[in-house]
Amino acid sequence: MPRATGTFEVTRWDATPYDDRDGLALARVEVGKTFHGDVEGTAEAALTTASTPVEGSMAYVAIERMTVSVHGRSGVFLLQHGAAMERGRAEGLWVTVVPDSGSGELAGISGRMWISVNEDGGHDYALEYELP
Repeated sequence: MPRATGTFEVTRWDATPYDDRDGLALARVEVGKTFHGDVEGTAEAALTTASTPVEGSMAYVAIERMTVSVHGRSGVFLLQHGAAMERGRAEGLWVTVVPDSGSGELAGISGRMWISVNEDGGHDYALEYELP
C-alpha cells in the first residue's frame, strides 16, 4: 500500500462555542490547512469539539475536504476524523478516507491517515492509501 508523508500547517481556526453547561463545553470549529510533502494542497474541515472540566480531557469529530495532489495525482476526497484525549494522553485518533468520495485522478481512493505533533509543535501526517 503506498504511503504519503509530509507536514501540514493550520491556516485558520474559527471556533464558535454553542453549549457550555455543567462544565462541558461544545464548539463548532472551521479549520483551514495547507499540506506539504507527498500530499500538496489545501483542506477545509468542520469540527465539533467537546471539552470537560478536567485539564486535557476532550474529544472531537470532523469531516475534512481535501483538495490536493497525492504523489502527483490531483483531485478531491473527504476524510472523517475522531479523537479523544484523557488528561493530555491520546486515547484514540482515527482518520479514514470516506468511501467513494474521491474525484479526478483520486477517484476510488481508500485508506487512512495518521497525524502527530512534532517536536516543534508542527503537524506531521502519513497517508496509507490505495487507488484503482
